[in-house]
Amino acid sequence: MLKTTDVLVQCLENEGVEYVFGIIGTETLDLADSLSRSKQIQWVNVRHEQGAAFMADVYGRLSKKAGVCLSTLGPGATNLLTGIASAHLDHSPVVALIGQAGVERQHPESHQFVDMVRVLEPITKWSTQIKTAQSVPTTIRKAFRIAQLEKPGSVAIILPENFSTQMIPNTPLPVTPLPNMIPSDEAIQTAKMLIEQHKKPFIVMGNGICRHDASREIQTIIDALKVPTVHSFMAKGVLAKEHPQNYFTFGFNENDMVLSGIDEADLLIVIGFDFVEKLPKEWNKKKFPILHIDSLPAEVHEYYPVKAELVGDIKKILNCLSHLGLPNKSWAPAGNLKEQLKSAYNIIDHQNLTDVLPFTIENILNHVENMIPDHTIVISDVGAHKVSIARTYHPKKPNQVIISNGLASMGISLPGAIGAKLAVPDSLVICITGDGGALMNFAEIETAKRLGLSFMIIIINDSMLKLEVQQMDKKFGKSYGANFQNPDFLQLAASFGIKSMRANNLVEFKKHFNETITLDEMVLIDVVLS
Repeated sequence: MLKTTDVLVQCLENEGVEYVFGIIGTETLDLADSLSRSKQIQWVNVRHEQGAAFMADVYGRLSKKAGVCLSTLGPGATNLLTGIASAHLDHSPVVALIGQAGVERQHPESHQFVDMVRVLEPITKWSTQIKTAQSVPTTIRKAFRIAQLEKPGSVAIILPENFSTQMIPNTPLPVTPLPNMIPSDEAIQTAKMLIEQHKKPFIVMGNGICRHDASREIQTIIDALKVPTVHSFMAKGVLAKEHPQNYFTFGFNENDMVLSGIDEADLLIVIGFDFVEKLPKEWNKKKFPILHIDSLPAEVHEYYPVKAELVGDIKKILNCLSHLGLPNKSWAPAGNLKEQLKSAYNIIDHQNLTDVLPFTIENILNHVENMIPDHTIVISDVGAHKVSIARTYHPKKPNQVIISNGLASMGISLPGAIGAKLAVPDSLVICITGDGGALMNFAEIETAKRLGLSFMIIIINDSMLKLEVQQMDKKFGKSYGANFQNPDFLQLAASFGIKSMRANNLVEFKKHFNETITLDEMVLIDVVLS
């Protein structure tokens, strides 16, 4: 027999948990005590619970296992909400452990008590409160299984304080493989026939391809069909930048030039795409027939008329399709669309980069892309720079640019960089953030410094919420309420003990970036844009 929290920690170890991100409170003291004796799990004491959830989110995406975050009750729990919702909508596996008042004081009005199960239900795959200490092993096993099942997402377990010290049997449940399903041969043959019947298929790729590690399989399909192919924001990197069928990225609110190419199609092959990135009404206005390939059945939507669907393991489905021998459709949108996209999205050959180019986020991104090693992870925050990253920046492989495009919450990039560096410690990690998002979780620099992590922070400093300013200027001819003053980011960085420098032009940025990219320490570059 062991204390309940000791059993809980052993259950976490049984799930392969390496890190728990969070802040300890009175209701989780026993859990902290139990974590202190774990030889496998490292406790990461963060500066804000939102940061803990963002760290767990990005760690989960890159490690391919559930990230874990922890808070106490009341304000600690509500601080987790944004990060939990972000992971849920971006389909990242996260398990949140949340302390709670003992059950004896949950019925009357009580200090710091909020019914977190009800609060969390809309933003999780499953939210539950421990009812008896003996249920802990079953609940933990179920939570991790649900969080990692397709489509992955957030799960929350509420831990009433009064169960923490009860003595229960030490019985973690065995971890079993997740089910691996593929459609019938008949369904795959039907999909092949649908492709054969149409002259101009167009492939739309979503994040499911990255989650299923199916980039090689989809490239085989694309090379056989030779049809235009486009990425969602979160699928960037599946096709190489120079691939002849790569029509880059779609899903923009304005100037989404790829849509003219989609409008020429007669069949859309939609693979691993999540509606949270962009509803089909925005990109299938002509209601072209859909071949749906995903881990779950298609959602019912007027602008998503499914003619055939293949549901299950995306990697295996694509492999089965390619073995059938697909026809060469070999078509391209009119008007040399690919070259138009390169010009409009500032996608340039690296040899054309010169110091006389304007000091823009696009030219900064092109230099970053040109200089980084192969295994670099870029974490984008949310704002105008996120749109530029989605248009201009091209990672070498899938999951090498993390863009939150479900909840799309500002503040994710800096704590996300911590999660990324812990998940893939041998990769260079670059956090690109606006000045608005940076200051939302800037305190987590102390967390990263304490952990001895090294990554680069690039702050786009223009003293405004630029995306909102642009939108208001277009709609009203003026902007209001979206400007602010910033601290001196170099002095702020120095107060955390990290190296920093300022770039006022492209020459300075290139110099600072090139000099610091190989340093084994945290670096901040303050990019001052007018």
